[in-house]
Amino acid sequence: MTAATTPAADWTGALARARAHAPYLATGLDRLPGLEALLAAGDGNGALGWAKAAGADCDSVGSALRREKLALAVALAVGDLAGAFPLLTVTEELSAFADRSLDAAIADAIRRRVPDAEPAGFLALALGKHGAQELNYSSDIDPILLYDPALLPRRERDEPGEAAQRVARALMETMSHVTHEGYVFRVDLRLRPASEVSPLAIPIEAALSHYESSALAWERAAFIRARACAGDVAAGEAFLAAIRPFVWRKSLDFGAIAEIGRLTGRIRASHGGPMVPGPGFDLKKGRGGIREVEFFAQTHQLIHGGRQPALRLRGTRATLDALADVGLIDPADAVLLGESYDRLRQVEHRLQMVADQQTHKLPLDPAALDNVAQLDGLPDGAALVAELTAITEEVGRRYDRLIAQHAQEGTVVAVAAPAGEALAGELQRLGFADPAALAARIASWRDGKLRALRTEAARAAYDAIQGPLLTAFAASPEPERALLRWEELLGNLPSAVNLFRLLEARPALLELLARILSLAPPLADALARRADLLDPLIDASAFDLPGDVPTLVAEFARGETDDDYQQVLDRVRRRVGERRFALGVQLVEGARDPMEIGQGLARVAEAALAVLADATIAEFERAHGRIAGGQLVTLGLGRMGGGALTHASDLDLVFLFTGDHASESDGRRPLGATLYFNRLAQRITAALSVPTAEGALYEVDTRLRPSGDQGPLAVSLGSFERYQREQAWTWEHMALARARVVYGPPEGRAALERIVRDVLTLKRDPDKLRGEVLEMRARMAEHKPAKSALDVKLARGGLVDVEFIAHYLQLRDGAGLAPSIPAALAGLEEAGLVPSSLRAAHGVLGRFLIAARLLAPDAETPPPAARDVLARACGCPGWDALLEALAQSRRAVAAVWQATFGETLEIE
Repeated sequence: MTAATTPAADWTGALARARAHAPYLATGLDRLPGLEALLAAGDGNGALGWAKAAGADCDSVGSALRREKLALAVALAVGDLAGAFPLLTVTEELSAFADRSLDAAIADAIRRRVPDAEPAGFLALALGKHGAQELNYSSDIDPILLYDPALLPRRERDEPGEAAQRVARALMETMSHVTHEGYVFRVDLRLRPASEVSPLAIPIEAALSHYESSALAWERAAFIRARACAGDVAAGEAFLAAIRPFVWRKSLDFGAIAEIGRLTGRIRASHGGPMVPGPGFDLKKGRGGIREVEFFAQTHQLIHGGRQPALRLRGTRATLDALADVGLIDPADAVLLGESYDRLRQVEHRLQMVADQQTHKLPLDPAALDNVAQLDGLPDGAALVAELTAITEEVGRRYDRLIAQHAQEGTVVAVAAPAGEALAGELQRLGFADPAALAARIASWRDGKLRALRTEAARAAYDAIQGPLLTAFAASPEPERALLRWEELLGNLPSAVNLFRLLEARPALLELLARILSLAPPLADALARRADLLDPLIDASAFDLPGDVPTLVAEFARGETDDDYQQVLDRVRRRVGERRFALGVQLVEGARDPMEIGQGLARVAEAALAVLADATIAEFERAHGRIAGGQLVTLGLGRMGGGALTHASDLDLVFLFTGDHASESDGRRPLGATLYFNRLAQRITAALSVPTAEGALYEVDTRLRPSGDQGPLAVSLGSFERYQREQAWTWEHMALARARVVYGPPEGRAALERIVRDVLTLKRDPDKLRGEVLEMRARMAEHKPAKSALDVKLARGGLVDVEFIAHYLQLRDGAGLAPSIPAALAGLEEAGLVPSSLRAAHGVLGRFLIAARLLAPDAETPPPAARDVLARACGCPGWDALLEALAQSRRAVAAVWQATFGETLEIE
């Protein structure tokens, strides 16, 4: 990075303070008069360029790097003191020099043994501040050295392992050996896997095995800031990509978060220095110091980074800003912590400039403390201490809050939960029926019946939540039902330690879990397949409605740059599952109107279609190329077209394409347009419906396409228009009344919307239309009767009858042409074709249907607690009032049916 000079920079004062208060800098200035001249002239960029070329004429790599190190250290220090180089410039320049040094040292080490070799198969990963490009002014570096035995150049008689160790030892000598010219960097290799027994350089495959199987929690935190920095960088980046699931876990790991908290406690307890700024205070390890700002950012990253790739940043300031951007921390806290961090780092640099020592402590000697303050430009040590006291108090308070929040997370209780008679007594006290039998059932979970409880760690983690869990179940609407569904959930999980820790860390989730298990069978089934669906509920934003479709598309599409097609399918399934689950919880909790839930479900489905269609098209084009002028357009019908799904809805889709059906694709395996788009439609249907490792997504129904199951899956717009005008049945035009373009380019969308509108406004014989509509409804009532009185969709006077009324009038009069039934009814009401009572009745019936798909999915009368939730969802004070509201709504629909068709409906 280059640094620009600033008008406010005080180069003269900086040079004077450097000579007066920093012996290391004074010596460097004496040895480098050419550099001092540039600094005195205020040429910051010129000074950096001079420093980077300081070792250009050296034959020895080590000597060249040492000379560059001294010159760069002096140039950056004086520019920093002058106010010309901001902290980020200083740390990035130091980090870039560390990268160059390691790269040169690796190449030199390999060529010492194999002179003509091109360096390959050996790499350095930068961790810590080096990885984050935030190196200290006088910092050691903590790389991990890896090698590929197949690629590392070596002499014929050398074993790959021994050749790698030779490279590592030569690298250490180049970097760390002190001569009359100084040293390059102190190198610490103790962050490598099993450092107490492992060699200096480790085979890539062995390292992969370690991080995939036996790495510790602190290693996850360390790899948040890991970066391939030198040597075979491409291999390093591939390695980091391979261990990304280890670092960024899609489900929350409260055990790792607790480890960060324990580590902080150990650091505070062990450093033994003053707790508040003063002589001997440690800027790095002290309360409110540098490390606490870093841990504050990293703890949030560990919690949320697996689910939000935008948080996968290395820099501390950038991470704090990102956490504020996504609403995880207060923006004011992000600013305060960030500015505090910069100032603490700046003072740390002043300490290190004095004698090029890797120190973080304020001097014990008052004169030495005054000296550091004056190097910084302050009058004395007291002024510096006062400033640091204010800073660390603010940082410490915020970090204390974070630690308190997670104080109990991951804690394993030493005493087992009650069992036998003690458990039976507890269950009786809580009000469970047949407590003795229930206690025996719970005891059987621990006898190897459930995989999730076979390990000691799992049983200990479960013991920590059994009491609060049973209390929550007892307070739930259906206690025994909740407990039995919990047993099913555990039976489906290979491991549940993380679930137990999540529930221990967030006790409020226990009550919510109990309600979900007792009230909503589809949500309970979803949890049994994916317990991590609870994770997003720790955030209050889980109770927000989904944003608009473009916002959701951006959310579902956001992933890694190197994600392959299968990873896209998995990611969309995961995120859609979370969104659908959260919407279900909102409904169960009565947080939203069911109509809003239905609309949210439709937006989620439309966004999923867009992301998966884009990914499938890109994958398909790699093999078959593109059709000139041809693009896919997708029509949603039924509830998808109407923009209001239930949790049980499938997606009614029709695939169409623009352009000439006789054209051919331009890929390496060309296809004619019709075959091309039919195969593409098949792929998109599979992308939406085929289960992957993350489960299923949607059932897709394509039977509403021209000619139904007998017709091709995708047809051209021209063919679609001809079919609709010349061959389609009346019921197909009725279906088209709820059609909405849900995917495609703007010009294709516009063309299809025109076709749909033109077809819907065709002139029709009213008597013939009426006869066909009534015949169709009678046939449906005969072959697809209502399942029960609660089947508000198919029962006479129900939602299907509302839709038939609306579609008949839309086709007869060309009024109320909107795919949404509420909007269509409003248009028909405005035209004087239906009374307002029809829209009100549809609202009651529609709300009930959306809620009942979760709370009474079999259309039978649900348990009492679910009845109450259903009643509240429909705006009724109780179950009896709800039944009366449903009956009144059906009678209102029957009255409009008679007024419209002259036919009486029998309402049971």
